Amino acid sequence: MRIDVVTLFPELIQGLCETGITGRAFNTGIFALQTWNPRQYTQDKTGRVDDRSYGGGPGMVMQVQPLADTLAACKAEGATGPVVYLSPQGRSLDQAAVRKFSQLPGMTLLAGRYEGVDERLIDQYVDEEWSIGDYVLSGGELAAMVLIDAIVRLLPGALGDPQSVECESFTDGLLDFPHYTRPPQIAGQSVPAVLMSGDHAAIERWRQKESLGRTWQRRPDLLERIQLSEQQQALLDEYIREQRAV
Repeated sequence: MRIDVVTLFPELIQGLCETGITGRAFNTGIFALQTWNPRQYTQDKTGRVDDRSYGGGPGMVMQVQPLADTLAACKAEGATGPVVYLSPQGRSLDQAAVRKFSQLPGMTLLAGRYEGVDERLIDQYVDEEWSIGDYVLSGGELAAMVLIDAIVRLLPGALGDPQSVECESFTDGLLDFPHYTRPPQIAGQSVPAVLMSGDHAAIERWRQKESLGRTWQRRPDLLERIQLSEQQQALLDEYIREQRAV
């Protein structure tokens, strides 16, 4: 997969290629990453890419020309797929969207700055707008990095154990179950006995029930979006009864 990023701060994005899962995936060719700085495509002799907003008010707005020419250069150099603008006004990013993006051969991410970009650029060149949350950042770079990281870990070969992807939160619309490791006791708290029983069926049942219960407690809105099976509903009902009996 190839990901192109239009940004005024390419060094931020390029840091993904140096460490962790994304760094290994980049170095092994699982994905390609290329950054594009609009300052290199502006027609302004001073390198300016923004101007004051019509109608007044504080802050600056990124201009159409530098961004449009940058996107044209991206496409001319082989960029494919949708142009995605990272914006607090976009749809809320979720795992389903990340999974969809991970199946594309490529995409271009537009990281805005200042008060955003000229609306005409969005109308003419942007295919989708996505947000990573209901808060405001200094720019779209961090949002782009979040999206890239989420996508890359779904690409074949990015994780050492392919099953890791299937066991994470949101994969089936639910939160993940609790995890424990050695030692078996810490400060009077013990690892649930079922996890050390060796009974794989019992362990799987416990994990499913905990996943359902944790989602019910922490993110009930997620349960409203999915259709539970009879078995899942029975496990959730059991979990709720146990909690209310405490």
